[in-house]
Amino acid sequence: MLLPVFTLKLRHKISPRMVAVGRYDGTHPCLAAATQAGKVFIHNPHTRSQHFSASRVFQSPLESDVSLLNINQAVSCLTAGVLNPELGYDTLLVGTQTNLLAYDVYNNSDLFYREVADGANAIVLGTLGDISSPLAIIGGNCALQGFDHEGNDLFWTVTGDNVHSLALCDFDSDGKKELLVGSEDFDIRVFKEDEIVAEMTETEVITSLCPMYGSRFGYALSNGTVGVYDKTARYWRIKSKNHAMSIHAFDLNSDGVCELITGWSNGKVDARSDRTGEVIFKDNFSSAIAGVVEGDYRMDGHIQLICCSVDGEIRGYLPGTPEMRGNIMDTSVEQDLIRELSQKKQNLLLELRNYEDNAKAELSSPLSEADGHRGVIPANTKLHTALSVNLGSAAQAAHTELCISTSNDTIIRAVLIFAEGVFLGESHVVHPSIHNLSSSIRIPITPPKDVPVDLHLKTFVGYRSSTQFHVFELTRQLPRFSMYALTSPDSASEPPSYVNFIIAERAQRITINTDDIDLAGDIIQSMASFFGIEDLQVEADFPVYFEELRKVLVKVDEYHSVHQKLSADMADNSNLIRSLLVRAEDARLMRDMKTMKSRYMELYDLNKDLLNGYKIRCNNHTELLGSLKAVNQAIQRAGRLRVGKPKNQVISACRDAIRSNNINTLFRIMRVGTASS
Repeated sequence: MLLPVFTLKLRHKISPRMVAVGRYDGTHPCLAAATQAGKVFIHNPHTRSQHFSASRVFQSPLESDVSLLNINQAVSCLTAGVLNPELGYDTLLVGTQTNLLAYDVYNNSDLFYREVADGANAIVLGTLGDISSPLAIIGGNCALQGFDHEGNDLFWTVTGDNVHSLALCDFDSDGKKELLVGSEDFDIRVFKEDEIVAEMTETEVITSLCPMYGSRFGYALSNGTVGVYDKTARYWRIKSKNHAMSIHAFDLNSDGVCELITGWSNGKVDARSDRTGEVIFKDNFSSAIAGVVEGDYRMDGHIQLICCSVDGEIRGYLPGTPEMRGNIMDTSVEQDLIRELSQKKQNLLLELRNYEDNAKAELSSPLSEADGHRGVIPANTKLHTALSVNLGSAAQAAHTELCISTSNDTIIRAVLIFAEGVFLGESHVVHPSIHNLSSSIRIPITPPKDVPVDLHLKTFVGYRSSTQFHVFELTRQLPRFSMYALTSPDSASEPPSYVNFIIAERAQRITINTDDIDLAGDIIQSMASFFGIEDLQVEADFPVYFEELRKVLVKVDEYHSVHQKLSADMADNSNLIRSLLVRAEDARLMRDMKTMKSRYMELYDLNKDLLNGYKIRCNNHTELLGSLKAVNQAIQRAGRLRVGKPKNQVISACRDAIRSNNINTLFRIMRVGTASS
């Protein structure tokens, strides 16, 4: 149970998922949040007379205990914590689509201000693996970067798609933190420094991740799903029609185990059991929740859960006492028992009604006819399933075909399939018309990704005249590469692209011929997992893909050149504006209206040129981000062709080649795994 202990109403809007609490002077907890117009506000109720004098920070005209930090760009992520342990207080970190700022709030100074070409969509602060110093890790355009307190780039790697969420968690229980990365391709990847040690595929974009305790962590998706994983096993999940804006782990009932707190787009805050997902506590705000954090905001020695709405309402809650926990647990047990008994009652009533209907049918109909109506089927009826690849036709695209059939003359009335990420809404119903009923049914399935998927089937079996049906429940796994068919060497021309490698198995030298570099990587990773291969170097060539990448790299150079030229022009125009403005004001003071008008007309024209130049810069930046994403994905794909140390070496060497603008070396690394001849 959570007890409300304070409520604040700040007159500032708060951007979703951009709230943090930090002790910026080492003592007083302060709330920082991104607000409109490229600003961050810092709420400090403990020292109301504090005043910042430098140009970046100024007092809010709305509240004396709120200071505003000018970023002058749209804020894309924000966090706070210990970046430099020697300082003895927290650092505020603010990310935009082009820069990362590490800000010393107490001294009103920048620790560092770094340009980040791949942008900063998400940020987390802490220690990673064996890297001793705390890192500010940002996730952007298919890339991950980690900076220490001096702005040194100590960590860099690539991931499969644009990053939306980050968290640090001891995933493998070795006492060191791993990096959890949620991205647009619906995958949660676990990095042990720069090595991927686990991947979990979800059904939508992962918008939030939070560590809970041990190897357990919470997650939220863009379709309203929240849940909990323990390592790669999902404990539970629920789906709402609202969007989860923020998730946080907090022990609300003083039992030593954190619950999952979720703030929703409809203003609801709820707390769910980490084991079952059952709602333990809920409250409501008048607007969407922007963030959920924790801190000793009242400075009374007790940690409060702090919930913030987008309209600036702040509420603090204290966890319930151990005595209250006992009452809550007793009530929870009673509720569980009542719910369980009610469900049993409903099932028994339904079964009783079926028996009564069957008895009426026996009295009013001959025996065989009654059997058919009741759905009585032979006791030895079995259900068979088979999977095959259908190469498609002019009317239907290629697909995997699931065939379900009965072992006798019974018919299949309907089939319900539940599968993650395969069907819209995760379920599919096949209900043949009364004229097309038979003992078998074929269902086309087109999985969007090459991942194994469990198909949970509910099949209604009976006779044509049946009004009641037997429901067969079974689970069939759709294999990882179910959308591919074997072909004979004569039936198709061999693709020019290939991957060659040697393994210590019966078939020692293996060659995979495919023009799809993603498929080649998936096959190699699957084989490495099956055979337990820890390190694997390959030789690969994908001529068509590499030629496309070469064109992208040329475009990147062009976009960088345009960016530099536009920046230089903007700087020149800015200097000219200052000069014209001074001349225009001089003319006004001297009452030379003709000259003043001429100068202001020049300013007007120059301003139009600046606006046009800004639009060109924005378009150029968008194109540059798209090209950089393609480059980062190419590096990630080249890495997925290898396993273990060779994979990490390829990613690191590719980045060095791009830094030195050595394109030929880059392609050699992608082909043979090393830059040396």
